Amino acid sequence: MATSKKATKKAAPKSRKTAPKAAKKKTATKSAKRATPAKSAKRAKPMARKVASIVTAATRKAVVLESAAVRMQRAAVLKVAEVASAATKAVAKAASGPKLPSYSDLPIRAGAPQGAAWGVFGDDDEVGTINLQTPDRVVAAASSIKTGKVFALNLPINIPDPPLFTRGKHTHTVKIFPTAEFVLDDYLDNFYPQASSQWDALAHVKHPVHGAYNGIPDAQITGRGGMRLGIDNLARRGIAGRGVLADVARYYDRVGKSINFTKAESIPLEDLQATLDDADVTLQAGDVLLIRIGWTKFYLSASAQIKEELSHETVVPGIEGSERVARWLWDNHLAAVASDSPALEALPKAAGNEMEFLHFHMLAFFGMPIGEMWNLEGLADDCAEDGRYDFFITSAPLNIPGGVGSPPNALAIK
Repeated sequence: MATSKKATKKAAPKSRKTAPKAAKKKTATKSAKRATPAKSAKRAKPMARKVASIVTAATRKAVVLESAAVRMQRAAVLKVAEVASAATKAVAKAASGPKLPSYSDLPIRAGAPQGAAWGVFGDDDEVGTINLQTPDRVVAAASSIKTGKVFALNLPINIPDPPLFTRGKHTHTVKIFPTAEFVLDDYLDNFYPQASSQWDALAHVKHPVHGAYNGIPDAQITGRGGMRLGIDNLARRGIAGRGVLADVARYYDRVGKSINFTKAESIPLEDLQATLDDADVTLQAGDVLLIRIGWTKFYLSASAQIKEELSHETVVPGIEGSERVARWLWDNHLAAVASDSPALEALPKAAGNEMEFLHFHMLAFFGMPIGEMWNLEGLADDCAEDGRYDFFITSAPLNIPGGVGSPPNALAIK
């Protein structure tokens, strides 16, 4: 019996030690009962709803953002289309411009000579066809700028040397400023504004029978008692718009024709038009037409003897000087015409054709400025290289009150 009690006593602690294990087992059993699949699913439902809500909100936000992006893209496309449409309309508007009478309908003013555009731009007008460079046309002309290349079109003022048409040679004096030896000053003596690259003012030539542009009386014309029709009119207004090059010299080289630069050879109207057609150029109202016959290139390489002979008797080739050319110029509604030739048209005129002088038609009848002896070589080279013969042109003549002519200070911008 004693032995049994001892055994009992020894066994008691074991029971106490195993009790916690039993409790743990009981607790685990209870937890297992609590963590049934149904209860887990019940707990997961709120979490799933929350996740779904977040996903739905994110989806809605993405849809909203996508819709906003689509709207922005659509608005951008519409804006581009709107700008393109406006540009197209501006070009169309510039191309059409104001309605002008054809050459056959001139004159419009009673008593004006046949073929005179007097009164077309107003009875008091003094800038003539430069009026065709309207703001719309100037804006449209900016589309001709593609590369940003700039070409200055003036010769140095001492070329030709000696001067042509018996004009005098200027002298250029540079001196130290009287009150400050670190400042230089200079002046020109005997300077002829038309001795080199030039614009002819409308006062330069009047018709010997019918008079000056717009019928302005002699007493009001600069140099004849008044100050009207001077180059200052063009200087105050400025010249800007689309320029077009007719490179007759290159066209002739290509088709096997040549020009004798020491003779008064005329370039027929058909060849001038063929040159433009060959370059795929279409004239537009308000254009400044530049005509290169290669005279500048010839002159710069000519001998001193030839230059001396030309200074005493100026014989030069140029475009055909005739009424049909005048009609062509007017009906194309050009703002101005300039050339590398010293007279634009061939001079001197053949005997009996003295009245067929293009200057009479252009300056006195149309009010169309004439440019002469322009340096077109660099511009022509670039046009031949890229195949584009249109550009933006600007010109700022000297503001000489009553001036008969001026260097053009012209730039072509491609």
